[in-house]
Amino acid sequence: MSLRNERNCSVMSSLQIWDSAVSQVTSEVPLNLDGGYLDPSSISVLVVDDYEPLRRFVCSTLQNDLELPTILEASDGEEAVELAQALKPHLILLDIGIPKLNGIDAARRIRELSPQSKILFFSQESSLDVVQEAFNAGASGYVVKIDARELTTAVRSVLRGESFIGRRFAGHTFTKASDVKIKSVQQCAHTT
Repeated sequence: MSLRNERNCSVMSSLQIWDSAVSQVTSEVPLNLDGGYLDPSSISVLVVDDYEPLRRFVCSTLQNDLELPTILEASDGEEAVELAQALKPHLILLDIGIPKLNGIDAARRIRELSPQSKILFFSQESSLDVVQEAFNAGASGYVVKIDARELTTAVRSVLRGESFIGRRFAGHTFTKASDVKIKSVQQCAHTT
C-alpha cells in the first residue's frame, strides 16, 4: 500500500520508517541506569502513544533489540500518569499528541508523581519550541518519529543518565528543566 501526502507524493508510513530503521540498529552497549549496570530484565518501560500498531511495534522492538521484557503500554496522557504513579517505570517513551492529556502536560505530572522515571519524547513534533517545552517539562531526550532509527540509541543514552537529542536538531541548544544546557551536536555522537 502506498501512502500519499497532500501533494500526491508517495510517503512512507510510520511503521515502514520504523521497520527500515530498526534493521540498522545493533545492541552493542550494555544498559546502565545512572552510571551503574542494570540487568535489562529488571528495567521497566512505559510506551505512550495513541496509535496502537506503532505502540505495539515499539514495544516489540525494545523487547527484541534491547531485551527489555517489562514493557507497559498506555494510549493517552491520563493513563500514562496513572501508570507512572502506580508502577514507577525506569523509562517513559511519550508522544506529545496524545488524547485526554497531551504529552507535555503528562510529563509535568509524571515528574511530580514519579521523579525517578526518565522521560524520552518520541513524537512527530519537530518544532524547536515544542522540543524546548518538552525539556522544560522534564524530558531527558527527544526523538522525532521520522528519525526512528535513533530511538534505540536514545533509550540507551537516557537509561545511562545522559540527555539525548536527535540529529535533526544538530547545532541547537536546549535547556533542561534543571537549567542544564544541552547541545544536540554533542548528542549526535551517541547516534552512530
